[in-house]
Amino acid sequence: MDDLMIYVKEHVTEEGVIIAMCDEMLIGKVLEEGKVIIDLDTYAEFYKGALMQPKGYIKGNAKIISANIIGKEAVATAIDNMIIESENIKQIKGIPYAHAYHV
Repeated sequence: MDDLMIYVKEHVTEEGVIIAMCDEMLIGKVLEEGKVIIDLDTYAEFYKGALMQPKGYIKGNAKIISANIIGKEAVATAIDNMIIESENIKQIKGIPYAHAYHV
């Protein structure tokens, strides 16, 4: 669907880039399952960068040191751009997410 959008934000540090990607529709929600909590309300600004179509993101040459990816479209985009691998993916309330370090 063309109306599905994702937020992509690159946090540049001296060590490299921390990338945050999130499906637009998840911003403002708190996902909780057992001891796992993903707060996309309090931490919305961490994810709210450029709003784009999933296929619109192309990873550059920056060294990505950490990735925080939440949502079906964001996870698919991160896999397509080789930011994460499928073994990094977990689920919370049926929503895929991935945290990867030194990727």
